[in-house]
Amino acid sequence: METETVVLEREQYIATIKLNRPNELNALNYATLVRLGEIVEEIAQNPKDIRVVLIAAEGRAFCAGADLKERRTLNEQQVRRNVRKIRDVFSALERMPQPTIAVINGFAFGGGFELALACDFRFAVRDAKMGLTEVSLGIIPGAGGTQRLPRLIGPSKAKELILTARKITAAEAYEYGILNGVSETVEEARERARVLAEEIIANAPLAVYQAKYAIDKGSSVDLQTGLDLESKAYEVIIPTKDRVEALEAFREKRKPVFSGE
Repeated sequence: METETVVLEREQYIATIKLNRPNELNALNYATLVRLGEIVEEIAQNPKDIRVVLIAAEGRAFCAGADLKERRTLNEQQVRRNVRKIRDVFSALERMPQPTIAVINGFAFGGGFELALACDFRFAVRDAKMGLTEVSLGIIPGAGGTQRLPRLIGPSKAKELILTARKITAAEAYEYGILNGVSETVEEARERARVLAEEIIANAPLAVYQAKYAIDKGSSVDLQTGLDLESKAYEVIIPTKDRVEALEAFREKRKPVFSGE
């Protein structure tokens, strides 16, 4: 029986997408990208039951990036297909209404680091290493790295990391502002991710989704356009049952029970 290259686990409102090619350091071949894309689409269409998503990996590495063994067997047209696929899947991950949290262990290079950058939050184990190393292989980051990293840490620092193909430690990534936290073990990193997930889940899911949407869309436009986006996102929330429930709970001095409606 063929082993699933990507595994989906669920516990209450939290889904964990787990890369499952440990013997290949979770390198992303085309079949893995296809399956990852299917799972992302499935979760994105179920925001009521799944409210936060964790991205993790089996084995000693988060993701080594593109599967270079496979890449050596591909013609130019197939290479272009793979690059389009990884970019499209990571963009779909970024657009998910649910907040996403990457848990990085071992290392995350190239496309593996770009996968983490497509998430909203990132936690890593202290001995983890990461970087956009593509220029050392004669290519450039092709799954959003040249766009997401500068938006996260600024263009000058991003150029320094990308143009040198530098591999950085978790501590350095935290100093750059890439990580939300560094832990001693992968178990601790996953627990910190779950604690954050639980904090988010305690709030009204539709409000969380609209706040994420307003931040993501507003970060690349001028302030006035961003304020207009915020107003439209707020309008979506006004007729929701959860908004009324929050007001009733406040009046009754109890915790609200949100339904995602």
